[in-house]
Amino acid sequence: MDYSQTLDYLYSHLPMFHRIGAAAYKGDLTNINSLSDILGHPEKKIKTIHIAGTNGKGSVSHMLASVLQDAGYKTGLFTSPHLKDFRERIRINGKMVEEKTVILFVEENLKSFENLEPSFFEWTTAFAFDYFAKESVDIAVIETGLGGRLDSTNIITPELSIITNISFDHMQFLGDTLVKIAGEKAGIIKDGVPVITGERQEDCESVFIEKALEINSPLLFASDHYVAESISTDDEGQAFRIFKNKKILFSEIACGLKGDYQSKNICTVLLALEILKKKFPGIAETAIRNGLKNVIGNTGLQGRWQILNQQPLTIADVGHNEAGIRYVTQQLSRLNYEKLHIVFGMVNDKSPEMVLSLLPNQATYYFCKANLPRAMEASVLKAHADTFGLKGNVYTSVAEAYEAAKLKSGEKDVIFVGGSTFVVAEVI
Repeated sequence: MDYSQTLDYLYSHLPMFHRIGAAAYKGDLTNINSLSDILGHPEKKIKTIHIAGTNGKGSVSHMLASVLQDAGYKTGLFTSPHLKDFRERIRINGKMVEEKTVILFVEENLKSFENLEPSFFEWTTAFAFDYFAKESVDIAVIETGLGGRLDSTNIITPELSIITNISFDHMQFLGDTLVKIAGEKAGIIKDGVPVITGERQEDCESVFIEKALEINSPLLFASDHYVAESISTDDEGQAFRIFKNKKILFSEIACGLKGDYQSKNICTVLLALEILKKKFPGIAETAIRNGLKNVIGNTGLQGRWQILNQQPLTIADVGHNEAGIRYVTQQLSRLNYEKLHIVFGMVNDKSPEMVLSLLPNQATYYFCKANLPRAMEASVLKAHADTFGLKGNVYTSVAEAYEAAKLKSGEKDVIFVGGSTFVVAEVI
């Protein structure tokens, strides 16, 4: 097979959650353990950091990887989903895995894997662990796909576990309360392994405290120790003033990621680095500063309050659940513009009401459906939006919606693209 044929096999023959939703979800670790056994348990041959959470885990993963890379460590990074290229999911020192490596792994393991009928994510996770082990990475940053306890990545015993925050998402799998969702995320906490949670949340912090006590894992809340104040924002990112235990740690430190929500993520990252320094002494202040400032160039992260154009100001953000959209709307409310245009789509296994209720009424909407089976029909989305007074038209594709928004926008307007990772991917 060539690369396109290999991807076609992975996409069309394997259940892929991000494309088809619930039908691809595997509620146990049986398959990934079997795949790992076939490969000789590569996850046991590498050091890892494991990151779960409803929002922010992608940003935290990329920031940590960028700093570790800048500190001189050969750093693996496994994230999902990808925006444009499958290989975005698996990187070493920011470089995507080569096409020929993807082809070779699939060809070598197709027969032995097929009997197990693994999902797309199980294949991909096994591949990432195998690749990182063969390349002898010093450390690999591993982001969960969905949840934690039953996520395919949860066969690792990491150096550090991180849970960014808890909000409502994937409730059909993780539970319909924050306590239940927290219980699933807490499943990544391992015996004796330090664990960080990004912030104290009254509804669910006791879940993490009890789990950590039960298995003797040191637990720290980043928000107890670090506070980040955004002091400036420009095209290159933003600058923060960082307080540690109420004293200034950095009077100014640059971060290449935009968005108010990064103030919480950077605190999580700084606490993680403080713990990791004990085993990775190369993490010096210079590496921290350079890694945070150059995170996009080092890791290739996209879709986090990403500026696509200046006139009109065009912004894309992959936030798609209640907490993510809440941050997006807060940031939109701070912008100065004549008119706001929102290119918007969702997937059909999300509750649209929770998200739509947060969106601004004073905007023109361009409802669209991303090109995947799991996406919500634009007409259905518009019908839901109508009940919240959100006015706009239905378009047959993301591209058509985006072009319509550009045609109707003046230079002093703002275009926002979001609601779904896949809508953002098609525009980028």
